[in-house]
Amino acid sequence: MRVTQGMMTNQILQNITQGYGRVADSQNQLASGKKITRPSQDPIVATMGISYRTDVGHVEQYRKNVTTAYKWLDSSDDALQQTDDVLNRIRELTVEASNGTHTAEQRQAIGTEVAELKQQLVTIGNTQVGGQYIFSGSDTANPPLVTGNDGTVTLRPDALSHPDLAVDVNDGISVSVNIAPDSVFSEDLFSDLDRLIGDLNNGNADEAAIGAHLGELDTHLDEVARAQAELGAKTNRVDMISNRLNQQKTIATKIMSNNEDVDYAETIIQLNQQQNIYNASLAVGARIIQTSLLDFLK
Repeated sequence: MRVTQGMMTNQILQNITQGYGRVADSQNQLASGKKITRPSQDPIVATMGISYRTDVGHVEQYRKNVTTAYKWLDSSDDALQQTDDVLNRIRELTVEASNGTHTAEQRQAIGTEVAELKQQLVTIGNTQVGGQYIFSGSDTANPPLVTGNDGTVTLRPDALSHPDLAVDVNDGISVSVNIAPDSVFSEDLFSDLDRLIGDLNNGNADEAAIGAHLGELDTHLDEVARAQAELGAKTNRVDMISNRLNQQKTIATKIMSNNEDVDYAETIIQLNQQQNIYNASLAVGARIIQTSLLDFLK
């Protein structure tokens, strides 16, 4: 086959264009920090990148869920600590009222304070975080405690029907981030307080009748302690899951980076090589293309 000047010229232009394209690709890699900027450049890298990004996205979402779990656990623990403080204050007042030196008027004054502390327990039991009731189980839109016209405090039945609130913290793993609505703020608690208030306001009740309520208060304080221990165990588990998610994110991000991100040192060397090749092709092309018929006749 006869090779013509036009064929040589076209081939040289094609090689120069390809060389320039490789230089441009290396420059784009350095500028973007990525091996590819279009899926067509390397479909395998692009496909694997989608998978790795999905993995990182899943881990990041679970880390957000863990943050939500901490919010509920910490808020519940704080509320239980307040409950413990209130019940201990009621116990102190009961011990004081059971002293035989107190008059009926003094016991009634103590009864008034205990009644106020009872209302404070209702307020704590209906604690909200972000507009959601933390002691209402999974039915977080409604308060767990309801006060009747006669002052009687009851648990809303729907709260007992759905006692657990679970949060997904990893693939196939969910943890309960609350305590059962009736584990602390039970109807027994408020009925016991109502009887205590009644005895304090009853001028005929003696110190023995008032002192009998101490055992009931100790029982409710034990319930608070058990609930705090339960929350502590759940928090410890969430801590371990959080540490695991942090490790998973580090690993997933590293794998994604290895797949997508350029090696700057290697890419700079490649860019220098491609520039040298491109410059050489320009120089060779210039020599061949400028040859004319007169050059052959010399």
